[in-house]
This record gives sequence, structure tokens and C-alpha cells, in this order.
Amino acid sequence: MGKRYFCDYCDRSFQDNLHNRKKHLNGVQHLRAKRLWYDLFRDAAAILQEEQTKKPCRKFLQTGQCDFGSNCRFSHMTEQDLEKLSAQVQGEQRLKELRQEGADVPPGTIEDWLEKRAKRLSVAQSN
Repeated sequence: MGKRYFCDYCDRSFQDNLHNRKKHLNGVQHLRAKRLWYDLFRDAAAILQEEQTKKPCRKFLQTGQCDFGSNCRFSHMTEQDLEKLSAQVQGEQRLKELRQEGADVPPGTIEDWLEKRAKRLSVAQSN
């Protein structure tokens, strides 16, 4: 049967030869999947800057869905989403400034602490 190539981005495998691999790596589906994967790791400031430059998607605002999905050139964020993202960016900047000043900053966030507390309470109630 021969060697097979597995693409982690696309979650697909195919016979491994030069022609098939080149065709796959230059394909639209692979490039989209790869971009989506790397978008997961972008920082909030980059996302905010990009979303602020885009116009709102009328189709998404009217129906709540867009045929283009993540490939849409318009923004699918509401005003509230943009405000939350802006607050997150400001919080990250303040934390970064505190660390540069040498202040003693506890690890984690309030949300992390609340999650751990909720888990501990649910375990305690189930016992």
C-alpha cells in the first residue's frame, strides 16, 4: 500500500508522494484549516485591531448566520463582543505593565479561581 501522509490541520490522510503532497498543501481546504488553527493562538490585541477595521456583516446581524463563516471579510462581532475584547486587551496591558514594574502579581485570573472553586463545590456536594 505504501506510505501515507496525515495532515494534522485537515485531519486527513492520503498516499504520500510528491504530487499528492504538493496538491494538498496548496489546496484551499488545507490553507483554510491551517489559518483557522493559527488564528486560535492570536492575542486579543491583534484580534481587536483586525475586527475594528472591518465593517459589520449585515447578513450575520440580520439572521445570526453567514454563509461565508470565518472566511467572511466583514466582522461578526457585536458591540458587546468588541467591548469585552477591548476590556480584555486593557487588562492584559495592565498586567504586563505591573510585571515590568516588578510588582508581585498572583498567577491566574479571577475566572480561573471561580472555575476551580465551582469544581471543588460540586465535588463536595456530590460526596
